[in-house]
Amino acid sequence: MKFQIEQAIEILSTTPAVLKSMLGNLSDDWTKTEANRDDWSPYDVVGHYIHAEDTDWIPRAEIILKQGENPTFEPFDRYAMFDNSKGKTLSELLETFARRRQASLETLKAWNLTDEHLRLKATHPELGEVTLEQLLATWVVHDLTHIRQIVTNLAKKYSDSVGVWREYLSILK
Repeated sequence: MKFQIEQAIEILSTTPAVLKSMLGNLSDDWTKTEANRDDWSPYDVVGHYIHAEDTDWIPRAEIILKQGENPTFEPFDRYAMFDNSKGKTLSELLETFARRRQASLETLKAWNLTDEHLRLKATHPELGEVTLEQLLATWVVHDLTHIRQIVTNLAKKYSDSVGVWREYLSILK
């Protein structure tokens, strides 16, 4: 499937509602664990989405679109949510994410990006040269990756309880 802004927005605009529907009424037993850099809880993932909204997708797209001298991204702190989310409820995080995502999508739509814009480049501090199209496509896949991560984390809560059916539950493997 070739990247298209309109189709990307279809996924990006649904993520906050998907998260709220999936997590909004769950107890902390389902959504929180101790901060673990290797196995993020659903709570941690929502915090990560917020941090990415604030420092990754639109800010990096702006760097590419400005095409200043040596457009280079700042490194992204994948673990900032552990500090940024402290003291906040999951409901607060879900609402914050929904507001920030809405603002990001309004900005994205207002740019009226063309194929020429999508070919513009910048330098990622670890990956090297990237295009705006790659950044925006990654935003979509990033959302989907973390939705999968949340669902897997939730399923694993009952991994010992399913007994012999574990054999048929690929999410637990």
